[in-house]
Amino acid sequence: MTDEDFLTAFENATLREADFNHKAHVQAGFLMLKKYGFAHSVIRYRTALKALTERFGVPEKYHETITIAFLAVINEHKARRPENDFDAFCAHNPDILSPRALGAYYTREELAAPLARRVFVLPQKKQS
Repeated sequence: MTDEDFLTAFENATLREADFNHKAHVQAGFLMLKKYGFAHSVIRYRTALKALTERFGVPEKYHETITIAFLAVINEHKARRPENDFDAFCAHNPDILSPRALGAYYTREELAAPLARRVFVLPQKKQS
């Protein structure tokens, strides 16, 4: 599947659930950011992801803070070292492929909060 085909399938909510793992989430974010920039990607990505979770029968899995924070991290990584190719991006940013990549910004408790699931919340200031 080409990048364009993948992005179209993501936006049309036609991806198979078995094929939509964490790396596919990151790939969709990377491709969307490359095509639309950050502001438009936030709206498009969350809309597509919500449609996918609905189609998969697990709408409760959608998490607003994780979604937007991951897009922000991907966007920052892209800005620090621009890559046109997703595989090259992953090779230079292997940390992004960990579902726990947001641990540098958020505690587990922050992400587990019901509010964080419903709306984007900023990370709390970490104690030194």
